[in-house]
This record gives sequence, C-alpha cells and structure tokens, in this order.
Amino acid sequence: MNTIKIKSYAKVNLTLEITGVENGFHMLDSLVASIDLFDLIVLKKRKDKLSSITMHGMGSEEIPPEKNNALKAAEAFSETFGTQGVQITVYKNIPIGAGLGGSSADVVGVLNGMAQLYGITDRTALKALADSLGSDTGYMLTGGFARMQGRGEKVTLLAIKERLNFLLICPESGVSAGACYKKYDELPHTLQWRESATQGCIDALLQNRINEGGRYLMNDLYVPALHLNKDVEKAHEEAVSFSPLGVTMSGSGSAVLALFETKELCEWAKSRYRGKYRIYVVQTVVPDYTKTKRTFGWSNPFVLSDEEKADADVE
Repeated sequence: MNTIKIKSYAKVNLTLEITGVENGFHMLDSLVASIDLFDLIVLKKRKDKLSSITMHGMGSEEIPPEKNNALKAAEAFSETFGTQGVQITVYKNIPIGAGLGGSSADVVGVLNGMAQLYGITDRTALKALADSLGSDTGYMLTGGFARMQGRGEKVTLLAIKERLNFLLICPESGVSAGACYKKYDELPHTLQWRESATQGCIDALLQNRINEGGRYLMNDLYVPALHLNKDVEKAHEEAVSFSPLGVTMSGSGSAVLALFETKELCEWAKSRYRGKYRIYVVQTVVPDYTKTKRTFGWSNPFVLSDEEKADADVE
C-alpha cells in the first residue's frame, strides 16, 4: 500500500465545563461527538524521511507549511516511529477557527493514515503522540461519543447509539482558543459546586432522552468568546429563534450548534435561515469499531470503505 485516503471528521462539544486549573492548564469535563462533516486527506509514501503538504479549500491554502499542524504531525510520526515521510493533500470542508476540531482532525487523519501505510500497531504510543500534539487529538483518533476530561487526554468512549441532528451556524470570523481561555481567566467568576451538565447530558443520551439531553447543552467559554467575537452572540440568537431542543457553542467558538429531534426539522430551519453565516445540517457519527481492524490491531473508523473509494473523485 503506497496511498491511502482518510476521512477526518469534525467534532462538536455538547458540553464544556471548566472544572479548575492545574499546573497552568485548564481542566475540562466535556461531552464530545463526531459529526458527518469531514476533511478528506490523501497520503502517499515518500522514499525519504521528509514530508510535504498541499491544502485545498476554506482558505487553508494560506496556512504557511511551517505552521501547518498536519505537516508537524507527519514529521513527528516519522521521528517517533522511524518511518519514511509522506506527501499530504488535504481537501478541507471543516471551517477553520470554528471550534469544530478541524486542525486536530487533520492531525489525526495524518497519524491514522501513516499508521496504516507503515504498519504501526502500537496504539498506546500513537495515543501518546496524539496527546502531545493537541488537547483533543487523542480523542479524535477514534472519535464517536466520548467524555473528555483533564486537559483532554482522559477519554472515555460512550455507548450512545442514537444519531443526533444539529443545525450548525458558522460565522466566517473565528475565535482563537488561546485568547478565549485567557479572556475566561480575566473575567470574574467563581469555581464553586454545581450540578455537572456533562454527567446530566450523558445520562440522558444513554437512555435516549434527547429532549432532556438538549437542556444540558452548555459551554463555559461562551461568554469569553462573546467578548472576542460578537458574531458568536448573533449566531446563538439566530439558532435560538428556531426553538431547538438546545443550543450551545462548540469548543472555543465560533460555531454554534442547535439540537433538533429530527434531520427534517434541521432542514426546515435551514430553509428558513436568512442570516449571513455558513450553515450546515449535520448528524453525529457513531463509528463501527469492529469493522476495519486491518493493520492497526484496533479498528480505524476513518478509512474510506471500498464503496466510498469508488465514489471518491480524488486521485
């Protein structure tokens, strides 16, 4: 195998609670899920240890190679596992700076793809490498529904089977994660006991009580994001106007998600949207962890199926 194509899914934070600060890092408790919005990544083996990257879409062509996290991931992979490099092509569909994990998705797409190309089966080492490259990349190696805790490195996969339906409203302007956490620290707040929205949402969704789950949607970074980008507040107001089951911001913004009971209701809301932001109808993705074990030693839900390969128009 010399070439592989990888689907790298976006993620949404249904909840994001900041539970404290340890050693200068914010501790999180967050319910996350993969959604069916993804970047397509094509990897080709090189005969040397160098890696290169070409980006297409969403303005990603303007990202300098030295600041491209997907390229950094390839270089780190080669150094960690002693492999040759890869030629990377990313066809970007996940909005940049939206809190949907687009950069992390590309990182784990590269890690998963290189693991397949070079026969790396040490999942523990791959997870450790992913954790070193970003707070949510360890989770995104497998995706699906999960609870992320600590700095994001503590990942508990959840057996939530129900597909959730969201309307995503994505302003063109983004929010810097670093600036958002800094603003959170600057704003007055107290870390005191409160009911865990994350636990409440998990309990509701595990029992398929979608309506109840919607009431727990929240994000402690929402107010800081408002101070940095007023588009977040506008998008939130637009989402609330459709009377969904719940509304929240994903990650550090700027994307806002509205949970509806059905995909048809999401399509209804989309058809009546008159705002100026990008809008998507998406569903959660529940990977089949038993379907594609191949050379990993564990399943990789992101590799295209044979049918998808046939349909893909990317060479």
